[in-house]
Amino acid sequence: MTVPKEMAEKCLWMLLPWRGSWTLRSKELGQEEERHVKANDRDYNEKFPYADNRIKTSKYNIFTFLPINLFEQFQRVANAYFLFLLILQLIPQISSLSWFTTIVPLVLVLTITAVKDATDDYFRHKSDKQVNNRQSQVLIRGKLQNEKWMNVRVGDIIKLENNQFVAADLLLLSSSEPYGLCYIETAELDGETNLKVRQALPVTSELGMDISKLAEFNGEVVCEPPNNKLDRFIGTLFWKENKYSLDNEKMLLRGCVLRNTEWCFGLVIFAGLQTKLMQNCGKTTFKRTSIDRLMNTLVLWIFGFLTCMGIILAIGNSIWEHKVGSSFRIYLLWNEVLNDAVFSGFLTFWSYIIILNTVVPISLYVSVEVIRLGHSYFINWDRRI
Repeated sequence: MTVPKEMAEKCLWMLLPWRGSWTLRSKELGQEEERHVKANDRDYNEKFPYADNRIKTSKYNIFTFLPINLFEQFQRVANAYFLFLLILQLIPQISSLSWFTTIVPLVLVLTITAVKDATDDYFRHKSDKQVNNRQSQVLIRGKLQNEKWMNVRVGDIIKLENNQFVAADLLLLSSSEPYGLCYIETAELDGETNLKVRQALPVTSELGMDISKLAEFNGEVVCEPPNNKLDRFIGTLFWKENKYSLDNEKMLLRGCVLRNTEWCFGLVIFAGLQTKLMQNCGKTTFKRTSIDRLMNTLVLWIFGFLTCMGIILAIGNSIWEHKVGSSFRIYLLWNEVLNDAVFSGFLTFWSYIIILNTVVPISLYVSVEVIRLGHSYFINWDRRI
């Protein structure tokens, strides 16, 4: 009796939930299906494309700031409109105003927004540098050495002390408390200040704080690939020809703080951008507030109204040119006589778009940016927040 393929896949998904979202196409793309981590063996772990423990939450660098920031700013309808208007004003046949009248407010708006974005990103760079340079005790070649967080690698064994932040997603090996217990605060992960209990496997808790035993520990962990599920972890520890089941109760996630526990040791499973904390952060993107969306909608309606006015005036100009316009050339001499009334109306349409450009309120964006900046300072000054 053969088992249907669909039933087999369903049973496999129930036994190994992390494989439920992996398809044949994901294999072709080279995505990680399961993770193999061997303790105290950097050479083995470096065969896999595991992330290091460096994090990056900033959006720009010196070379990408200008093009990316301008691209983001011109997603605002008013900025794109005034850029289009500036191009029209460079055409002498339809422009009766100097391009200077448009470029000054446009550059002012772009500059104010760019300075605000650059300031925000500077503080992101500063925060990233501070986090990446935190110190942690790492077991290297049989000795505990102080290493920066960004130099921690998957498979390293780390010692944590009371009130220290967890540097990466760790498998708890041993602790100072009986039965391999330890207590953590997860406020940065889920906002809860109540302490949570984690417990090491009995077989690893016997390692204690014996550095020689910890240095000889060569267990291999096979587990799920990086994901953003904070409340789930599934894996298996293979050590001394035995295997031990692992779950979320044996994990210390990055962002947690060790509390009421003198010390503990943990094996790095996920590092850097592959930790569950960073998987939940996502990529820093250009955010549009509800006010931005509302202003874009209003500007589109205003631009539609402006277009209707331009069309009406252009039609009126074509009719006037066709019927009585030629009689006025005695008083208003043309450098170049234009006998096509339709083409004259077409040029007039763009001329009125330029002349009536003040209908679109670019100053509104400046006002909103100033208000946002002021509100941010008020929030920072509020001691109750």
